[in-house]
Amino acid sequence: MSEFQLSLLIIGLVVVAGVYLYGFWQQWRYRHSQGDAFKLQPEEVSVQTPPNKALAGGVQADTESDPLAEIVGDSGNSLADEVCGLLNDATDYVATFLLKSPRSPAVLAALWQRRFDFGKNVHACGLNNGSGLWERLIPESEQTYRAFRLGLQLVDRAGSVSEMRLAAFRELLNDIAAQLKIEVRLPSVEEAVQRAQELDRFCADVDQMIGINLLTSGERRLFGTEVASAAERQGMSLQSDGSFHLLDEQGATLFNLSASDGTTFQHHTLNQSRVDSLTLLLDIPRVSEPVRCFDNMVALAQELAKALRTTLVDDQRVALSEGAIAQIRSQVAATEDLMLVGHITPGSAQALRLFS
Repeated sequence: MSEFQLSLLIIGLVVVAGVYLYGFWQQWRYRHSQGDAFKLQPEEVSVQTPPNKALAGGVQADTESDPLAEIVGDSGNSLADEVCGLLNDATDYVATFLLKSPRSPAVLAALWQRRFDFGKNVHACGLNNGSGLWERLIPESEQTYRAFRLGLQLVDRAGSVSEMRLAAFRELLNDIAAQLKIEVRLPSVEEAVQRAQELDRFCADVDQMIGINLLTSGERRLFGTEVASAAERQGMSLQSDGSFHLLDEQGATLFNLSASDGTTFQHHTLNQSRVDSLTLLLDIPRVSEPVRCFDNMVALAQELAKALRTTLVDDQRVALSEGAIAQIRSQVAATEDLMLVGHITPGSAQALRLFS
């Protein structure tokens, strides 16, 4: 091995070690600064009943005969609707309304009219009077419910909810409670804003996408039909966003292939489209087991490169060596570990909500 090659090897090892150390430092920082702030355990999702028989989510029981025991924990039941089971004070501003008598979703007319006014997703769930399970509310449904659980998501990829919009949502909940003639104890807006900002900072640190580019040589360009044929042989399909996606068994995207210059592929113009570079993209927070997905993406990229006679390059159009790929893999692993430290599993339903 020459002195130059030895120097490159040492530099590569130092870079990889640096990535790992950075990941461990990030994990330590979040363990000590956030504690269990974002720990999303099933018992936190459930509606708990303190000794004074008030639901922790917000509604004071009206009489001693209210069937609170039947309500405790139902929202976290494995048979409950997925979205309803995810409503949590760590990720949402949530209030629970215990009704005096079963009501239909029609009584929430004010919520349906304003649900798009708050800049974040509004989730409305009800405790089905017949099945005893929590489920998402359908405005036009005639089904009746013994309790409502209403939440405003605190964070998504656009950032955290504003204090003004959160205060407006709280005011709306108060108005609904007054209409239903029940007493509601709502969470503090100030505390919810603080939680939202902390969660947003955490999400920003782990919100990463990894791209591998496939570059043609010289002046050669790829026809859209060539790209489509190669992608389809690898199990990818053209989606409405103009890129080819590899989907998992549930229909969720594992990674996608698009033109590096932003050109969209369309079925009816594939024979006219020509590009000189493609990009395979992995959205780390939105896939399960990101490291495994990255390995699969590299393998797929290599197959596409052979089929299309292209070279794998980074964003500076420098050829990707095995060492560079290993370095990127380490970055993916550090991000995955950091998410797990924050108790948000990559690719989980909760992660899909936060990184949407």
